[in-house]
Amino acid sequence: MSRLSRANLKARESIFTSRPEQYIGDIQARCPPDLEECVMAMEDCCEEAYEAQVLLRNGTKDLPRMNKILQSERVFLLVNEDTIKRYKRGLADEIEPAITELIERAEQGLALLERKEQTLQAKVENAKSVPRNATGTSAVQKLEARRLQTLVKQREKLEAEVRALEEEVLQTGTKRRS
Repeated sequence: MSRLSRANLKARESIFTSRPEQYIGDIQARCPPDLEECVMAMEDCCEEAYEAQVLLRNGTKDLPRMNKILQSERVFLLVNEDTIKRYKRGLADEIEPAITELIERAEQGLALLERKEQTLQAKVENAKSVPRNATGTSAVQKLEARRLQTLVKQREKLEAEVRALEEEVLQTGTKRRS
């Protein structure tokens, strides 16, 4: 650590206004040793404070970037392919019974709807064979026709769901084999 003012301490003039005649022009005048030590200690403190400030600034100048990095919530986990395959097989084993049960339930519902459709078609055939009266169709016949349309739509929807489930089961089976 350098002491900048040490060279000037020996021939320094006093800054005090009292008794200037004593120090003016006196080259041999000397600062008291306690004052010289005090100045040197103050210089040491200033240099230490400056170095601490530089060290602190160097240590914290990257703080905003580090805060941003630490606030990030993304986590990347790397696993090997065998682990992924094992979890896929486990998931397929876990889901397959539920899919099979859903397919069975859909098939039962479809069979029920087909029976209802046949019943309603028979009613429609019977209604067609009965001669119509002059006033047109009765309210009961209109209600039955609406019911028939609703059931046909439900049946078509269930058939589409059964096809989708069958495709899913087939895909799951082919994935398990490969």
